[in-house]
Amino acid sequence: MAVVLALASAVVYGASDFLGGLSSRRASVFGVVVLSQAVGLLALLVLLPWLGGPVQPADLAWGAAAGLAGAAGLVVFFRALASGVMSVVAPVTAVTAAAVPVLVGLASGDSVTAWAAVGIALALVAVVLVSADGGLSALRTARPASLLPALVAGAAFGVFFVLLDRISADAGLTPLVAARVVSAAFVAGLALVGRQSLRVPRPALPLVAASGVGDMSANALFLLATQQGGALAITGVLASLYPVSTVVLAQLVLRERLGGAQVAGLVTAVAAVVLITLPG
Repeated sequence: MAVVLALASAVVYGASDFLGGLSSRRASVFGVVVLSQAVGLLALLVLLPWLGGPVQPADLAWGAAAGLAGAAGLVVFFRALASGVMSVVAPVTAVTAAAVPVLVGLASGDSVTAWAAVGIALALVAVVLVSADGGLSALRTARPASLLPALVAGAAFGVFFVLLDRISADAGLTPLVAARVVSAAFVAGLALVGRQSLRVPRPALPLVAASGVGDMSANALFLLATQQGGALAITGVLASLYPVSTVVLAQLVLRERLGGAQVAGLVTAVAAVVLITLPG
């Protein structure tokens, strides 16, 4: 069940990113992030009577820390996309986000089967290939200065997964309230300090709202995956396959062409999932 939930979170994360990307073409990035976070919080509050649980102060602290890490990652990621080469930023960020929970999980004593270990390695490769829409040559020729923000953003996203994994199993989704409040407040504060607009035009509101609900749903699915006892080394890397659904949606909705690397990445991702789910 943990594997299914982690995979579902990846699908929903990717769809949410796609909708957020479309929204950002019509509105301020800060406005999109803050409003989507607020909408996601409202959706979460609706679900709490059924999926909430008793929390300890530590659970709320882990949730708040995860929200801060996720928000910081978003800000650095969007700035990196604005100033750097997207075909470099996207794959480096995604593979770093996948690698952090894998390394932390293995260091914490997670045990994985030989098949799962091979699947994790393939999943990391798949994330790079699927995200490399500008070609792998951009990665080979990238300067260290352009890689640093992508590494920082990916590390922040990976830490987000690690911190959610620290929340107790009986807490349900309640700690995500702290995560979402801290995340929205942090990004809104940065926007105010930097005098960035938070305005979202009316035509973009449905996309922003859908992105916010999707992002919160993905957070909830990943948290539930960790609470089902899934190994962080596995759930983390599966959740980080989110670029797959983003790329597929871009092809279906925007009619973008898949490059050879992306096709190879999709095939590799499927193989990785099959290997991870094989019994030992």
